Amino acid sequence: MSNAPKEIIIYTDGGAEPNPGPGGYGVVIIDEIGTRELSGGYNLTTNNRMELMAAIAALESIKTPGKIKLYSDSKYLVDAMIQGWAKRWQKAGWVRNVKDSVSNVDLWERLLALCAKHQVEFNWVKGHAGDTNNERCDQLSMQFRENPSLPKDEGYNPKPIVKTPGQTKITREGQPCRKCSTPVVRKVPIRKLRSDQPYYFEYYFYCPGCHAQYMVEAAKRHQRET
Repeated sequence: MSNAPKEIIIYTDGGAEPNPGPGGYGVVIIDEIGTRELSGGYNLTTNNRMELMAAIAALESIKTPGKIKLYSDSKYLVDAMIQGWAKRWQKAGWVRNVKDSVSNVDLWERLLALCAKHQVEFNWVKGHAGDTNNERCDQLSMQFRENPSLPKDEGYNPKPIVKTPGQTKITREGQPCRKCSTPVVRKVPIRKLRSDQPYYFEYYFYCPGCHAQYMVEAAKRHQRET
């Protein structure tokens, strides 16, 4: 009998909307037995935490050491593992430099421990580009983001928002982000409208620099208006 690790293909995806906000993750696992799916979510979390959680949930479900190819559309996850950033952060005490500490340390610790158990090859796949398994993971994560009774993400510690007197409101595309000054862009939410939802936002403004999101009253639409 061969003791070689079994080969497994894993696809993962995760997200929160808005970010931070309700979030979910989805996983598709393909091995010699067949295909199975995993999913979960939290009532307040972030895109990056759900991308990490998807990989963690997948690897934790595999009880014996495996030779794994993991596919994700998250550059945050894949680059940190391929480039060795996560290991360097860990060795440095979870700091990038004298000013910046690493976010999501609780999840990086779990992921690195799992990667020490398995042989994991991380691969980036373009999201929303027709890959069947990636699309399925996205569907699974979105289902949980819309669950009204999601549990708390115990590891997420949101930073308090400090408002400066006279701070300019974000009302149009191109204005500087209040956190990092990067020009914001207009985006349309991907979440489907629920029948019990009294209102929704037709669009919001997003910062490509620090990923902050700004909801504006002008984009608010009540159900009765549609």
